[in-house]
Amino acid sequence: MTTQMLEDLRDHIIARLEDDIFEANIAVGELTLVGRAESIGKILRFLRDDPECLCKQLVDICGVDYPARSKRFEVVYNLLSFQQNLRIRVKVEADEDTPVPSVVELFPSANWYEREAWDMYGIYFSDHPDLRRLLTDYGFSGHPLRKDFPLTGFVEVRYSEEQKRVVYEPVKLTQDFRTFDFMSPWEGAHYILPGDEKAEEKAS
Repeated sequence: MTTQMLEDLRDHIIARLEDDIFEANIAVGELTLVGRAESIGKILRFLRDDPECLCKQLVDICGVDYPARSKRFEVVYNLLSFQQNLRIRVKVEADEDTPVPSVVELFPSANWYEREAWDMYGIYFSDHPDLRRLLTDYGFSGHPLRKDFPLTGFVEVRYSEEQKRVVYEPVKLTQDFRTFDFMSPWEGAHYILPGDEKAEEKAS
């Protein structure tokens, strides 16, 4: 689809959803719409059913975390139209307390995508039929793709021979974090490496 065709499509969408979409950009041959979270169902229904769009396939839903923003999350919906040979991306903003309406009724494939966004980011989708964790365990604490989630996590899992079951324990690092000198291996170290002192003893 040419840039002119995308611009015409953008104007067509904005004219019909002017109260629901407040930004529309074209980049790298794709149209990106930024809309209101409470209107996501209306927006996606229009993009699915409108003859100029016919985005019948929801390819993905993903989250993005911007902790410094008041609404820290972006929920990104990637749509595909086979009939129009077209991709459209829709973004809405959300925070930890305000739910985003589920679109499972419009696109059944959204079921697991929304569960993954809830599990990884803590983005809550209202009216979801079965909003449970998908990739982590039911007893998992936190949401691991948030920028403020610690790299080591909060707990570690192991199998206990004594209890004959999987147990959760606070994270214990078996060694301190290593410090690196970032020297070139071609120049050689400016200090004696462990084990090299034996070679010097033999030489003397």
